[in-house]
Amino acid sequence: MIVLGIETSCDETAAAVVRDDGEILADVVLSQVDQHRPFGGIVPEVAARAHLEFADHVVKQATHEAGIGFDELDAVAATGGPGLIGGVIVGVMTAKAIACAQNIPFVAVNHLEGHALTARLTENVKFPYLLLLVSGGHSQLLTVRGVGAYTRLGTTIDDAVGEAFDKSAKILGLGYPGGPPIEAAARDGDPTRFDLPRPLRGKPGCHFSFSGLKAAVKRTVDGLPPGPLDTQDVNDMAASFQAAVADVIGERTGRAIAEFRDQCPGGDTLVVAGGVAANTALRTRLEEVCADHGMRLAAPPSKLCTDNGAMIAWAGIEHLRAGHKGQDLDFAPRPRWPLDPNAPRAVGAGVKA
Repeated sequence: MIVLGIETSCDETAAAVVRDDGEILADVVLSQVDQHRPFGGIVPEVAARAHLEFADHVVKQATHEAGIGFDELDAVAATGGPGLIGGVIVGVMTAKAIACAQNIPFVAVNHLEGHALTARLTENVKFPYLLLLVSGGHSQLLTVRGVGAYTRLGTTIDDAVGEAFDKSAKILGLGYPGGPPIEAAARDGDPTRFDLPRPLRGKPGCHFSFSGLKAAVKRTVDGLPPGPLDTQDVNDMAASFQAAVADVIGERTGRAIAEFRDQCPGGDTLVVAGGVAANTALRTRLEEVCADHGMRLAAPPSKLCTDNGAMIAWAGIEHLRAGHKGQDLDFAPRPRWPLDPNAPRAVGAGVKA
């Protein structure tokens, strides 16, 4: 089975061709970072226009690199949500056109499920497992029992961790996106210099909160002597921020492991996915947490942590293997699409760092 995957939910226009034995025949990602950098964040209309301009080219490049034509595809999968709706529409309509022309199944994939199943592509992780999904738009802990079978244990009550990285980097003058430059600056910084809060650490449950941490970075920087920040100030704050994030995520994940084991006694793997999963300090902390709890840590390669078409193609393969026939061509793209639709809303009122 050969499946084309298309990803356009945010600021990467991506397409990949994947075979059901796990071989990635092509994986093309066109980043829009340069278009959004002047704004310090993603502008939805700019993103949608870029997807519209380049989606066909990226798909053509992926099939060319894979050495196949559309007539050799068994299905086409595309992110159907959640995401910036303008971009999602572009990817879905592109996939529908190919599916219709070739008379093959069209599979609308939940973007979060693409991340959730990537470790099964790269490491053949068996169900069930615990998933930590950390990205610019999402911070969640979920039990993964199978394709389409997710139970949310925790989520962010305010900002996602990736957003906190981006905003903190902007405060420090490190540019956008914030994850890589904060990690680079932190290597030369003192993580103990600034006493930043660890929101929700020690509190019951598995939810996250990063708004207070981001605000603390701003207050602390504003409290430094007037004038431009010197390099050591920036490095120390980056290291202090990164350490706080790792402490919070490590502690909340430890709590989730206990809940996961109650629900799935045979599960022994923690999967970390999403763009922030590429952060080496976070991976190191999660390795320590797993060692303490007798769990195995599985993390996809960094290039498959950020948004990509391979994860969408693989999720499509997983659904087809499970007997799903794909969606009708009247499928409507979704700006919101929770993996666990029955999870209660996370309420943040009154939560303190």
